[in-house]
Amino acid sequence: MRVKLLNIFILFQLCLPNALLALTSAPDISDREVVEKLAKLEAGQQALNHRISDLRSEMKAGQEALRSEMKAGQEALDKRLDDLGKRLDSSNNTMLVLFGSIITLIVALFAYIAWDRRTMIKPVLKQLNQLEHRVVDVIDDLDLRNVEGSLLARQLKALREYAKINPEFAEVLRGLALL
Repeated sequence: MRVKLLNIFILFQLCLPNALLALTSAPDISDREVVEKLAKLEAGQQALNHRISDLRSEMKAGQEALRSEMKAGQEALDKRLDDLGKRLDSSNNTMLVLFGSIITLIVALFAYIAWDRRTMIKPVLKQLNQLEHRVVDVIDDLDLRNVEGSLLARQLKALREYAKINPEFAEVLRGLALL
């Protein structure tokens, strides 16, 4: 371990003079040169400050122009939105009128259907009542409520009785299959 440490130390001692030789000495500068260079630097600094203040004023002018342009754009947008709102209001009114018209037509159609049904049912009811009266009249004519039988049955019985005393009439009834 000591040997390694000694080798490293020797190597370091050998390289150190070469590293010192790599450094070069700076040339001597006079005070006058330093003052001139400082004056140039101050002039450059003032030019930079002037340029920065010019850029700031340009930026402010640009911002103001942008603000005025944005304000004009916002006003134009507001105007267009107002115009659109007015058009929508008029189109909404038109839609309400059309919707109301359609509802009115639908209600009128239902009213017509109900009226037509009523007028159609009237003749049917009239015919039904007439038929009912005829049936009642026939039932009354047939006298179906009679205990001895209906009028037709009693008339047929009377015709058969008459056929017993009249042979020609009996022949007629036999021809009609009533005897």
